[in-house]
Amino acid sequence: MTFVCYSKCSTCQRAQKWLDERKARYDIRDIKLQNPSYEELCEWHKISGLPLKRFFNTSDLLYKSLALKEKLPAMGEEEQLRLLATDGMLVKRPLLIGDGFVLAGFKESEWAEKL
Repeated sequence: MTFVCYSKCSTCQRAQKWLDERKARYDIRDIKLQNPSYEELCEWHKISGLPLKRFFNTSDLLYKSLALKEKLPAMGEEEQLRLLATDGMLVKRPLLIGDGFVLAGFKESEWAEKL
């Protein structure tokens, strides 16, 4: 599995602790240092089955400064994915990518179900 996170994010820290307590094996990828590509985001979105809006970090300052709450509904899916690929801080975190699944955000019950 790949654990995509931001080291300063408290939710990411909680999720990593949760994984470690369960002795899960994973690779860490810092979203700030290695932003997901457009191609990766397309694939993860497809695998996840989640609405694309769930991949946006709606509490981030960049999301708010770009007024994305108002703009996203008028944007097409490709445009939204390309926007996400421009800055990892726009992407909901943590992400857990495994064989046949992608989880966006840390919801313990969802993670427990997949692991």
